[in-house]
Amino acid sequence: MEVKTSLLDNMIGVGDMVLIEPLSEDTFIENLRKRFDHNEIYTYIGSVVISMNPYKSLPIYTAEKVEEYRNRNFYELSPHIYALADEAYRSLRDQDKDQCILITGESGAGKTEASKFVMSYVAAVCGKGQEVNKVKEQLLQSNPVLEAFGNAKTVRNDNSSRFGKYMDVEFDFKGDPLGGVISNYLLEKSRVVKQPRGERNFHIFYQLLSGASDDTLKKLKLDRDFSKYNYLSLDSATVNGLDDAASFRTVRNAMQIVGFMEDEVQSVLELVAAVLKLGNLEFKPESRCNGFDESRIKDKNDLKEMCELLGIEQSVLERAFSYRTVEAKMEKVSTTLNVAQAYYARDALAKNLYSRLFSWLVNRINESIKAQTKSRKKVMGVLDIYGFEIFEDNSFEQFIINYCNEKLQQIFIELTLREEQEEYIREGIEWTNIEYFNNAIICDLIENNKNGILAMLDEECLRPGTVTDETFLDKLNTVCAEHQHFESRQSKNSKFLTDHSLPHNCFRIQHYAGKVLYRVEGFVDKNNDLLYRDLSQAMYKANQSLIKILFPEGNPAKVNLKRPPTAGFQFRASVGTLMKNLLTKNPNYIRCIKPNDKKAAHIFTDSLVCHQVRYLGLMENVRVRRAGYAFRQAYEPCLERYKMLCKQTWPHWKGPAREGVEVLLKNLQVPAEEFAYGRSKIFIRNPRTLFFLEEKRRQCLEDLATLIQKIYRGWKSRTHFLLLKKSQVVVAAWYRRFAQQKKYQNIRSSALVVQSFIRGWKARKLLRELKHKKRCEEAVTTISAYWHGTQARWELRRLKEEARNKHAVSVIWAAWLGTKARRELKCLKEEARRKHAVAVIWAYWLGLKVRREYRKFFRANAGKKIYDFTIQRIMQKYFMGLKKTMPSMSPVDKSWPARPYSFLDGTHHELRRVFHLWRCKKYRSQFTEEKKATYEEKLAASELFKDKKALYPSSVGQPFKGDYVEVTKNPKYQKLNSLVEDKVLLADVVSKINRANGKGAPRIFLLTKKSLVLADQKTGQVKASVPLLDLSSVSVSTQSDGFFALKLKEGSTSAAKGDFLLSSDRLIEIITKLHRIGAASADRNQINIDISDEFLVQFKQDKVCVKFIQGTPKNGNGVACKRKNNRLLEVSVPSP
Repeated sequence: MEVKTSLLDNMIGVGDMVLIEPLSEDTFIENLRKRFDHNEIYTYIGSVVISMNPYKSLPIYTAEKVEEYRNRNFYELSPHIYALADEAYRSLRDQDKDQCILITGESGAGKTEASKFVMSYVAAVCGKGQEVNKVKEQLLQSNPVLEAFGNAKTVRNDNSSRFGKYMDVEFDFKGDPLGGVISNYLLEKSRVVKQPRGERNFHIFYQLLSGASDDTLKKLKLDRDFSKYNYLSLDSATVNGLDDAASFRTVRNAMQIVGFMEDEVQSVLELVAAVLKLGNLEFKPESRCNGFDESRIKDKNDLKEMCELLGIEQSVLERAFSYRTVEAKMEKVSTTLNVAQAYYARDALAKNLYSRLFSWLVNRINESIKAQTKSRKKVMGVLDIYGFEIFEDNSFEQFIINYCNEKLQQIFIELTLREEQEEYIREGIEWTNIEYFNNAIICDLIENNKNGILAMLDEECLRPGTVTDETFLDKLNTVCAEHQHFESRQSKNSKFLTDHSLPHNCFRIQHYAGKVLYRVEGFVDKNNDLLYRDLSQAMYKANQSLIKILFPEGNPAKVNLKRPPTAGFQFRASVGTLMKNLLTKNPNYIRCIKPNDKKAAHIFTDSLVCHQVRYLGLMENVRVRRAGYAFRQAYEPCLERYKMLCKQTWPHWKGPAREGVEVLLKNLQVPAEEFAYGRSKIFIRNPRTLFFLEEKRRQCLEDLATLIQKIYRGWKSRTHFLLLKKSQVVVAAWYRRFAQQKKYQNIRSSALVVQSFIRGWKARKLLRELKHKKRCEEAVTTISAYWHGTQARWELRRLKEEARNKHAVSVIWAAWLGTKARRELKCLKEEARRKHAVAVIWAYWLGLKVRREYRKFFRANAGKKIYDFTIQRIMQKYFMGLKKTMPSMSPVDKSWPARPYSFLDGTHHELRRVFHLWRCKKYRSQFTEEKKATYEEKLAASELFKDKKALYPSSVGQPFKGDYVEVTKNPKYQKLNSLVEDKVLLADVVSKINRANGKGAPRIFLLTKKSLVLADQKTGQVKASVPLLDLSSVSVSTQSDGFFALKLKEGSTSAAKGDFLLSSDRLIEIITKLHRIGAASADRNQINIDISDEFLVQFKQDKVCVKFIQGTPKNGNGVACKRKNNRLLEVSVPSP
């Protein structure tokens, strides 16, 4: 049985700040320190999670931890961010309540990491499946893209989010994710053109220069050296622990997973490169005849490269940096820009270009991850936004950030009190009003439509005349002087006139987190956020489609003379929308705290933590939770935990849990005013009462442990004794058995010995009798044998004597005949020698006579005759040898015997040529008309695909049969054959690729001289019939796959359903026959063959990119097609 732990078990410090006793700021900070020193970085305030940044990796985010917190009560285990994520997810899934998770804290406190842990936990516990996993992967992979373009290194955090992010994750009724929507707030675009000392620009600039390939940088006209770009700070270009090159590869992969097309990624990188080039533009003054200075660009090389990247005419952009056109009603006035105004225009263009690119990225990601279904969805929102900021120099950005935090604090207090009140009413406990500081008066000071600071800033920006930061401060001093939370040294309030801590060009607001001093310098310019119309129109003239999307106001056909809304107005509207959205959801809070400013582990700075505790309002939160009852728990777990403190409830309580708790508290004599009974929970007013119960439980557990140990030892001893007793009985039984077996074996062996001796004696006696009988019989036989032998020897002796006499006569006669023959032979030899001597003498005489007669002719012609004879013999030998070494009759056989003599070289080569022509003629004479056509198709395939398609070499040895399914003979396809009017040139089974999932369906592919037909393989029913006149081109890849796309002419009747994406093992034969039919026909154009690893296919109204990559498909060595998103099909081909 699984043993459940509790928040109160093995507790280091206090796991829930509501239970801390006594409650003060010092005890609060000390409890955080104690838990931080023991790597307990999470602490509760009721249902709020406090998260301390450990600045190191902790083993508390493993898959085992996910399973440990899955489907568990919030207070059942020690504090963890997984407990809050699980509580929110189960409430959304089981109770159909929309949830939101608000993550706040200052820069470096770990907000981004906390949001990642929440998303990864939800992804781990929700459903599984191909589509669900794809949605989860896209939601998780959107983070690296947004971090690269929206995060930067600051003095407080190496990966600081410089924008606010709110993500709505949408789920179906089962709790499986369907998609999501991301909203971004206030990107710090001023960082693009200027960074404080010790900080960096956005990550993407450094990642691009460090991780992009040399070819990519060459296309973007960039150099890896950071020092060549004015917008990049050099003092913090590299950051320890950040690998920009690896991060760039991660971003590229994440963009591909989310669904960005290659051309979109290239356009984004070109815009990033253009921003870097824009920062290198420098201006010089040039005097004009009217006495005014006009700005001119010093070095136009960077301008030229930037214009080439964006597709803008250089002269158009150069003029926009020198002149400004002002339109009023029907009049246009063109004025020159001085150097300062040109630098302002350059920086304004860079900031707008980057911020609009970031907004486009967010919208593009939303387009990919949005839910495809229109049914009702459950929503979980995750808000990762900047915390309250108090710097030495606070400007417009800190003002609106702190305004946002004021609104979040207001909604936090309201929702916390509302949640408390709803729980009290739900449990039937009397609700008493709780006094707390309501910061609505501060929010009204900032956002009031008439007298609010933002409204007055907008009014000051829009009024005619000279507008400066000083006039804005004067207006504030006039309107807000009497406000109790506004302080200014120049106001009419006399108590601040001598306050030297308040400079003259500043004002101070008393926020809920403390007083913040704001310097008004830059408020008006940052609120205006103007971009000259000439620059917008110049950007709209770019050839790149993305630039036109980013600058729609530059369209001359849609000129709008209305002033664009200010930055403050836009942010106030977006914050209002966010607040309305949050109020419709059940809130969950994560408060992130940074323990030190050194970004180091094991360091806890009390003053820094105390400052954050104050401006996060954590003490206020604890007081609100403790104002009524500090602790509440359901009756069942309460009784289960404390039932051993009462004899009536131990060990098992048979009645309802509430009655058991009543009996328990009555037996312990707990005062009645210390607790109250709800409908399903027990409410405890003071933490001392809970600690009293815990102490009693600890003492009782020690007694129970002693009792359990005593009972266990007794049980163990009795078990050991019974085991020994049983063993003794078994040993005795085995011994008796062994003794009886031994006795029986001895008796049996003795009987066997006696039996063997008796049988041996009988056998020996019988043997003796048999031997005597045998000896008698053998004696008679021996005597008879000796007698017969004697008789035989006598007869042999007689016969030998007779034979010797006959042999002597024969020998004497033979000797006489031999002597006579030898004499006759000697006479014959002597006569023959005499005849041979006469013949030899006559031959010598004739030879001598001939030599004397022809001696004069031989001396004159002997050399020539010998030469001719020798040549004739050599030629004869050459031809006879050539006959024996003649090569085969194959035309592809290039072998030929070597020539024996160099003077035969010409003859040798001529004979080789004649022989090759002759055997080629003999080989051609064997061809039929069908075979000739086959070889012509093979030749055409070679011209189309040789050295272009990796599949071609494997098709060379395969004959082109044409009809592979025997459509004319197979009765199954008789009806299909009758529907085809012309002769079928090719019939084969192909796979038709479905764009929705990349899977293939088998189809019969028929090709005639006029059309191609696709039919169902099982039924033979015609699915599509396309005239070849409607076919414009065929697209294939360079890989070893069988995929090909049949592209139809736009506007043709066959193009209504879109192009066909097919796959076949006989791709070479199909496309070759299509190409030959087009080439042979005079009434239509030749069909184009497009060979590329990436091409577009028209499916009804959408164009889908089919991309071929090399890799190892999941199904083994085959080719796999997978749908990546709505506009990308990816085909994985095995590496060769």
